Parts: sequence; structure tokens; C-alpha cells
Amino acid sequence: MTRNLFGGGEPSAYKAGGAALNAGTLLLSREDFTRSVLVRDGGRCVCCDQAATAAHHIIERVLFHDGGYYLDNGASVCDEHHMDAEMTLLSVEQLRTLAGIRTVVVPAHMSPDEVVDKWGNPILKDGRRIRGELFHTEQVQKILGRAGLLDVFVRYFKYPRTSHFAGSPGGSADDKRLKSTTALQGTRVIVSEKMDGENSTLYDDYVHARSIDGRYHPSRARIKQFHSIIRQDIPADWRVCMENLTAVHSIRYEGLPSLFIGLSIWDDRNVCLPWDETVEYFDLMGIAPARVLYDGVFDEDLITEISEQIVEEGGEGTVTRSAGAIPYAHFHELVGKYVRQGHVLTDSHWMEGDFDENGTYDWDPEDPVDWSMMSRSDIHGAAFGPPSS
Repeated sequence: MTRNLFGGGEPSAYKAGGAALNAGTLLLSREDFTRSVLVRDGGRCVCCDQAATAAHHIIERVLFHDGGYYLDNGASVCDEHHMDAEMTLLSVEQLRTLAGIRTVVVPAHMSPDEVVDKWGNPILKDGRRIRGELFHTEQVQKILGRAGLLDVFVRYFKYPRTSHFAGSPGGSADDKRLKSTTALQGTRVIVSEKMDGENSTLYDDYVHARSIDGRYHPSRARIKQFHSIIRQDIPADWRVCMENLTAVHSIRYEGLPSLFIGLSIWDDRNVCLPWDETVEYFDLMGIAPARVLYDGVFDEDLITEISEQIVEEGGEGTVTRSAGAIPYAHFHELVGKYVRQGHVLTDSHWMEGDFDENGTYDWDPEDPVDWSMMSRSDIHGAAFGPPSS
């Protein structure tokens, strides 16, 4: 049975916390959520038309900062289909269709375009899944184990999207904004220069760009060679995240300490290591870390001032992270960026055709570079706009 209550047309998207688009995107109380979902569905299970016994959260409410009690995030189900939905044997998309939902409601830190299961685990085109922020919790392990689905998860992780600070001029309507800096207030943070490259993740047996199954590009061959050198130093189920600066995107760099800049290291529990520990590992592996611009107590005004200066001098922007450990589930609260205006528009064609390479200076991998000792002119040959062909 398929019930389309709201007519045809393309589904719209709504990120929790924004201005409501319709009645289905108004935040409700728990009681009103349950009542409204059951009323909308006529008190019947959307899957079998039996009497409904629960208002199921299509996307797990724990993923929402506000509880996720949105009408368009609910579906009425009987006991049998409630268990199927919890075990993700019924997909998010199936439940929306069966409930006639035309608005895709997702947590503020997630993309409405990404296909995920109920627990926020991204689903690849071939049906395999990526471990999301709730994957390691006891509840999710039990429910997916009962469904026999733990074996469909790959060992690899997509690097989480970094939220823009409120004052970041480069944030578009589709980008995430850091709703609050409360989690950073009064804590030690690391502000580093955001480089205009391609995010890459290295494991002991694999390397990929932001997309786990991304297509081939010659600029990615270099970092694969580098991976072959350091892979034996990466513990099983750990990963090293780097910026691949081989190809010129929108900004040309000269005098880089390396074409591969270290960003973070994640352990087998999906926790980003504290910054000081990360730098120690980078030192052991001969990896040049991101250029640190500020190391101290979080000060949003000072960070904005530093970021504006970087942009004025031709840089991409800055990234601010907690200096402590960062669990994957809290990345969106503990990491933020400030990016120049128009950075996306000038970075749209670098993978097409031939590519230009950024420049490095000779350096000893046994003696990691102190970026703070380098002048801006040594690093930047500012060249905004797509590289010339």
C-alpha cells in the first residue's frame, strides 16, 4: 500500500532548526508528535494498514539537537513493522513514501541529499554502509546485529562536513552553520589555515578522497604513493586525514612544506585524537601538520580577525578545532571554519582535463616543518579563479 497524501512534485528538504516550511516541519512536543503522526496516518500502520502501535522516528531522534519531533520525521507502524524499521529492513525512503511525506527532514549537521539509514549511517550506491556517529553505541550494535547487517559496513569513513562559523562569508545556503559555540567556550582550541586542496583519508589498507568510492584522478596517484610509504605505521582501523595539495584548485601555492598536509588522526573508536597527540604521530610518520595560526582559549572575535587577515592575503580561510579529543558524533559542535566568499564557485573545474601542480620546497621528512616560521609569500602565490588551461 502506498499513500501519497500531499500530491506529486519533487520532495523538498528541511534541516532541523531552520524556519518551518510547512506543518510537517514544525517542532512538536513528544506527545504532540505521537498524536499528530497517528492522526495523519489514520491510526493505521503505513506498511500493512493494521492498527498502529507507535509513531516511529524515521531518522533517529538522538541525531537531532532539538529532539527531532517533526511530523515529517514520523511514520505510524505496528509492532512488526516498527521492529523492521528499527533494524533498517525498511528504509528511510520507503517509510517516507508509505507515509506520503514530501519533505526530507534531517538533523542540521546532515545533508538532505545523502542516503542514510535510520541511525544516520550513510549508504553507498552498492548497498554497503559507512559507520555513522551512532554506529558504536550499544543500542545500534544490538539492533543491527539482530538484523544481520553488521557485515555490510565498510571499514572506511567519510570525513564529516565542517560547519561554517556564523560570520564565514563563504557559507552558501546549502552549507551547515555552527548553531552555537557553547561547546568551544572556555576551552583550548587550535586555529589552522584552511588549504585549498582535496580532503583525503588514509588507512592501513586503503586511501580515498571525500567520497569513499570516488573516481580516478591523476592528482590522487601521488597521495597513493605516499600512502604506500606510511601505511605500515597506521594501526588497524585507525585513519589519517590529510589535505592533498597536488593539484591547483582555485589558489596556487608555492613553497609548500609538502603536497600532503596532516589534518587529524582517528582511532578505532572513531574518536579524533587530541591535537598534541596528533602532532606527535605526524612527527613519527614524517607528515607536515596543518599550519597553526592560534593555539589558546577560544576567542571568536580574535579568530575572526585572524581569518579575515588570511583571506585578505589570498588564503582560503581557517579551521578551528577543539584541542582535545573529538568523538565523531560531536565533530559538528567542536570544529568550525571561516572561508572566503566564492570559494565554491572558483573550485568547480579543477578535475577536468590537465591540471597544474602546486609547488614545494625541499625539506627533510625527518625534520618536520614549522609553518609558523614561513612567510606568507613563501606559501601563497594567490591566484583566484580556475587555473588557466
